[in-house]
Amino acid sequence: MKIEVKEKKDIIEIIARNIRKFRRLNNYTQEQLAEEVGVSCDFLRRLETTLGKEGISIYTLYKISIILNISIDKFFKE
Repeated sequence: MKIEVKEKKDIIEIIARNIRKFRRLNNYTQEQLAEEVGVSCDFLRRLETTLGKEGISIYTLYKISIILNISIDKFFKE
C-alpha cells in the first residue's frame, strides 16, 4: 500500500483553509478568534488569506482546535 505524502506548502494551505472554514462555522470573527488564541488579528488574517504562507505553530493550531471545539486532525483534511 502506497501512502500519499503531501508537500509542506500543500499541508499549510489545507490547514489555513480549514481554519477559516471552521472559524466561520463557529461564528467567530477573525478578531474574536485571534484574541482568544492570543495572536494578532493581522496574523490570523494573513494566515487565512495567504493560504498559510504565514505559517502556524502546532501549539497555535492546538489552541484554535480547543477554542473551536474541532478535533485537530480535521484541520488536515481536504
